[in-house]
Amino acid sequence: QLTLVESGGGSVQPGGSLRLSCVASGFSLEYYAIGWFRQAPGKEREGVSCISFDGATYYTDSVKGRFTISRDNAKSTVYLQMNSVKPEDTAIYYCAVRSNSPYLSMGVRDYDYWGQGTQVTVSS
Repeated sequence: QLTLVESGGGSVQPGGSLRLSCVASGFSLEYYAIGWFRQAPGKEREGVSCISFDGATYYTDSVKGRFTISRDNAKSTVYLQMNSVKPEDTAIYYCAVRSNSPYLSMGVRDYDYWGQGTQVTVSS
């Protein structure tokens, strides 16, 4: 059974940092693209960043230069390092697997396995 479990969320002040982790079980991460998404109250789920099977990365414009996605296939884990966070980064963050392709995509519908999410709250 393929499962994803996110952790690392919490409350942080503007300008602070958090590192989110996404641990996969039931399959090997190394063959798939992994995405981080977020959903704020009253808003649609949006793509934040993704990483392909070979380490190529993509970021939505609002997080470029602040967030970094990385993967450790040996640990079956994907990370999202969040620096210089802003109040508008407040959301539930989800990781997801694109099981039918190893390549980059920021489309929610392109991902078919999702974690349960972890809350990130940025406020002073």
